[in-house]
Amino acid sequence: MVTILVPGALRTDTAGASRLTVGTAGTLRAVLDEVDLHWPRLARRIRDEQGELRRYINVYVDGEDCRQSGGLDTPVTDEAEVQVIPSVAGG
Repeated sequence: MVTILVPGALRTDTAGASRLTVGTAGTLRAVLDEVDLHWPRLARRIRDEQGELRRYINVYVDGEDCRQSGGLDTPVTDEAEVQVIPSVAGG
């Protein structure tokens, strides 16, 4: 099972859950496809209409920034931890 850590700002799309689990491993794309099946509102906050990661969302697989390790093709093993972090703007 892959664990997805959801920050407070996105928990309204998961009925308040801070941790989600999915049975799919393989790639980040496959994991996010399963997220889309169970939590479509959350999936739309993570990926755009073309299925790409939104610019203001950072995703880490076992602590590694997926943009540096293959993007949506980043390998995700069973028991992996995927962390979703929205960028924070401020002044």
